Amino acid sequence: MRSFWPTVLLGVAGAGVAAYAGAQDWVHIEAGGDPITAVGVSLDSPSTTSLALVALAAWGVFLVTRGMFRRVVAGIAAFASIAPVPGVWSTRHHLLHTHTDSVGTAWPWVAVVGCVVACAAAVVAVVKAPGWPEMGRRYDAPAGAETRAVPLEEQSSIDVWKALDQGQDPTARQTPERPE
Repeated sequence: MRSFWPTVLLGVAGAGVAAYAGAQDWVHIEAGGDPITAVGVSLDSPSTTSLALVALAAWGVFLVTRGMFRRVVAGIAAFASIAPVPGVWSTRHHLLHTHTDSVGTAWPWVAVVGCVVACAAAVVAVVKAPGWPEMGRRYDAPAGAETRAVPLEEQSSIDVWKALDQGQDPTARQTPERPE
C-alpha cells in the first residue's frame, strides 16, 4: 500500500521525461554551413515521444480502473515505456555515423533513463496492483435498481438530482399506470 503513490509518481515522471526528451534535438548536423537539427524520430524505429505519451495515458487509466484490467493497463504502460529504447540506440547511431559533421546531444540518454524508470514502475504496478487501493464503487452506475418514476413536474430539485445519481432520466415521461 505504501508503494502505490511513489510507484505511480515515478511512472508518470519517467514517461514525462521520456516524452520531453524525445521531442528535443538529438543530433546537430552541419550541412553546407547551415545547421540542421534531427530529433529523436526516424521512419524505421518507434517514436519515443508518442510511446511515452501512451505510457502517460496508461498511468491515467491505471488510476481509475480495478482488478485484472488494471494489471493489463500497467502491462501496456511497461511495454510502451520500454519499446522506444532500441529505436533510441539505432536512430542516434544512424544519424551520427551517416553524417560526418554531426554532434550528438545528451537527450537520447535522458530518454532512455526516463523509459527505464517508467518501465520499472509499470512492472512494479503489474506485480503489486492487487494489493493497492482502488477507486470506490460509489460513482459506478447502479445495476438493476428499479424505482417508480414520478413525473418531472411533481419532483423537487433534490429528487431530480437523486434520480440522476441513480442513473435514471428524470425527464422521461411515464405513462400512468392503469388499474386492472
